[in-house]
Amino acid sequence: MKVLGVLLFSAFALVAALERPVPVKDMPAGNKINGRITNGYPAYEGKVPYIVALRFDNGNGGGWYCGGSIIGHEWVLTAAHCTYGASYVTISYGAVWRQQPQFTHYDTGNLHNDIALIRTPHVDFWSLVNKVELPRYDDRYNNFYGWWALLSGWGSSSDSSGMTDYLNCVDIQISDNSVCLDYYGSHYITSNHLCYATPENKGSCSGDSGGPLVLHDGNRQVGIVSFGSAAGCLSNSPKGLTRVTGYLDWIRDHTGISY
Repeated sequence: MKVLGVLLFSAFALVAALERPVPVKDMPAGNKINGRITNGYPAYEGKVPYIVALRFDNGNGGGWYCGGSIIGHEWVLTAAHCTYGASYVTISYGAVWRQQPQFTHYDTGNLHNDIALIRTPHVDFWSLVNKVELPRYDDRYNNFYGWWALLSGWGSSSDSSGMTDYLNCVDIQISDNSVCLDYYGSHYITSNHLCYATPENKGSCSGDSGGPLVLHDGNRQVGIVSFGSAAGCLSNSPKGLTRVTGYLDWIRDHTGISY
């Protein structure tokens, strides 16, 4: 089926700062680790029914993987840097094994506003394919510092193997934005970001871009995997996400979805 379109909030370009952040899909892996999402754990079937695997193609034989989340019957939320330069995307729904989805749909800067919407054919919801709720408007005043949340994705499982076939999860605690400000500088970090520290190198890595960060308390998606350090996934550097509460009006205006 044809995907009807992709909406980008903005393009982006990278310039020098205290430490250069890079899109998570382009992050180097660094040393050996036990699976990515880094140092996470396997997801059981149905644990993350809202996640989708996205395979983007640039039309010239090149391509890349990202994650995304179902937010409505006809809408997937992901990162803008995932869609940049893409000619089409294949969306895989309901997969724990990345290559075994329940079904698929197919369609022929700085990191500010790193958010995108993909409009899809209608998707029916059931136990393995379902939407995630977005934050409520009242949540715009919550910084979520100290809250625990779930990251999920199919990021690489080893330095040489590429993306893992099996969906992994990791529980992370949202940090004060000052952690990222001190590392990357105010040129990159704004109030529309979320940040988390990685003292145990737990978090997202290459292939996890665009994936959802969902609160343990309330199961609402508050973040979209966006960037990390050019030093690599295992550098103990903080990582950044797009703060969904900063774009609730934009999402509502394009999709009609709000809480």
